Amino acid sequence: MLKGIEIPYHRGLHRFAIFTACATLVLIVAGALVTSNDAGLSVPDWPTTFGSFYKIPRMVGGIMYEHGHRMVAEFVGLLTIILAVWTWVAEKRHWLRLLGLAALATVIMQGILGGLTVLFFLPASISSAHAAVAQTFFCIAVAIAVFTGRRWVEEQPRNELDQRRPALFTLTLLSIFVLYVQLILGAMFRHHGLSWWPHVINAAVVAIVLSWTAVRAISVYQQVDAVRRPAIAMLGLMVAQLCLGFLAFITRVMWGRDAAQPELPMVISTVIHVAVGALLLATTVVLAIQVWRHVPVAFEERVPGQDQKAVAA
Repeated sequence: MLKGIEIPYHRGLHRFAIFTACATLVLIVAGALVTSNDAGLSVPDWPTTFGSFYKIPRMVGGIMYEHGHRMVAEFVGLLTIILAVWTWVAEKRHWLRLLGLAALATVIMQGILGGLTVLFFLPASISSAHAAVAQTFFCIAVAIAVFTGRRWVEEQPRNELDQRRPALFTLTLLSIFVLYVQLILGAMFRHHGLSWWPHVINAAVVAIVLSWTAVRAISVYQQVDAVRRPAIAMLGLMVAQLCLGFLAFITRVMWGRDAAQPELPMVISTVIHVAVGALLLATTVVLAIQVWRHVPVAFEERVPGQDQKAVAA
């Protein structure tokens, strides 16, 4: 309900939002394949490809990864335009319509950053920003899929006031923050702008913060399915990501240090590591959204001449 107005469930819009989010994950994998295979400048011009806007070059070597990545990006851009227009026309929730426009603005920014990485010959700062914006867009696409879902539209939120400090919502925001730091450090390392040790040290911070958040959510709010399920998923993805990170470190830093070209074990481990990292970040965002909805923070209000009392947020 929205101010007494019933919110209709649009099954087609919801399914299209899910498809857009899945296509975005494919795009992230395609980008990771470009970086892992050192194929970033295989197509040396932008926005054209070897001087053409429409001709498809011979898909050999690094060109296959780089131009394939561009083709997937164009497809995701088209999907985002459709999603933004469809959301604006079909949705009554003004904030969700604005979120659709935010998705469109983010994918445009992502395209520009991708072009700048080529024009400026893969600077680490721009390439890392390109990676961070890509995963931000993925999170927005996943959030739109959640907000357009039948459960979100039709269910009555189960409010469980959170009087603990720090609040679970605060922990979810802290989890998102440390994951973004990890994302940027990892991107800087892959693009040769930073050593590996800050990324490894922050991985320990990520493990502590996400474990704290997941254990709190699962143990205290196990009866709230919308909170428990993404918390369990986040914990499982975090363990998998730590294992993949160790494997990527072994294949890239130890085994592949003197390799003349990227070796297959390094490419596979790094690409899966990036994909699981994107899923982990998106799952953490979903957890934050569900905590915000189902577990509002109980604030303490000071009333002159009276004792402190807890009031609902």
